[in-house]
Amino acid sequence: MFKILKQEEYSIYEEFANRHNKGHFMQSIDWYKIKNEWIGKVVVVYDNDKIVGGISVLVRKLPFVNMSIMYAPRGPVCDIYNEKVLIELVQGIKQLAKDNHSFIFRMDPDIKNSDNKFKELAKKIGFKIKDDIKRFGDGIQPRYVFRLDIKDKDEETLLKSFHEKTRYNIRLSTRKGVTVKEGTRNDLKKFHEIMEETGERDAFGIRPLSYFENMYDILHDKNNMKLLMAYYEDKPIAGVIEIIYGNKAWYLYGASSSIYRNVMPNYALQWEMIKIAKQNNCDIYDFRGVEEFEDESKPEYGVYKFKKGFNGEFIEFIGEIQLVFHPFINFCFEKGLHFFKVIKFRNIKR
Repeated sequence: MFKILKQEEYSIYEEFANRHNKGHFMQSIDWYKIKNEWIGKVVVVYDNDKIVGGISVLVRKLPFVNMSIMYAPRGPVCDIYNEKVLIELVQGIKQLAKDNHSFIFRMDPDIKNSDNKFKELAKKIGFKIKDDIKRFGDGIQPRYVFRLDIKDKDEETLLKSFHEKTRYNIRLSTRKGVTVKEGTRNDLKKFHEIMEETGERDAFGIRPLSYFENMYDILHDKNNMKLLMAYYEDKPIAGVIEIIYGNKAWYLYGASSSIYRNVMPNYALQWEMIKIAKQNNCDIYDFRGVEEFEDESKPEYGVYKFKKGFNGEFIEFIGEIQLVFHPFINFCFEKGLHFFKVIKFRNIKR
């Protein structure tokens, strides 16, 4: 039986999601608080007064019309092969769609693309699998990631598992005098300045400083977020944001100055984040998205090569799956969204 929770009941879902093996920081209650342009809703499924499944859904109202879109990043949190639970979650999603005048529900589950068992089950209960999203910027979440299994492995074992060049660069950063320190809220300003430089260099848009300050305020004191800064000759030259939730840790944001890249601060930062994940009893460290793993001539290949050096598992997720409630409205919306992305990308490139 599904239930749409009231806000005062959200803590029981959070406890469930935080300990479930399919738990994900984007399915936490705090994540929708960070995405303040969305409204957060939670559907759970009960079995004998015990939660057996749940999903945190973001609802975004569209301007000028009484309609909305719904999105559940990396949902659901449940046994993904339990048909009964999935059907109940879908019933709850449909009720949310009715209540919020939504024409589409989208989610990109934390499920491998090779999982044909789930694919067949998803189709059976009404989902459309949108399999044409391959490139990094085409979907909301990355289709391809590297994940490192760190469960029951000590630091020496992990270090030995990295590619030889990666181990060399980690040690080189230490020999060159790079130090890594955990940053405070005040350090976000410098992190953001370096990120602006990174965005200009690599041609991608970045969020305002207030976004990261809000993230820090919500997540840091709960030990769900770490800001790490790399220093060389007492100057901050690179930084990262790590997210810790349940049994996983993620490399969420990174920034590096164009100067001093030869002292390898990014390798030192990654190794420090992996060690922090170990200290927090995580089983998985997620390097997040990559692309251009086929064409070495593309600039994006460098990110793939860098993350590959840590010898994690290369994973292709299933991508986006949808429940479309009003096909014509959704068709018009997708055409308009595609046009907006093209214009935005051109502006960033300029």
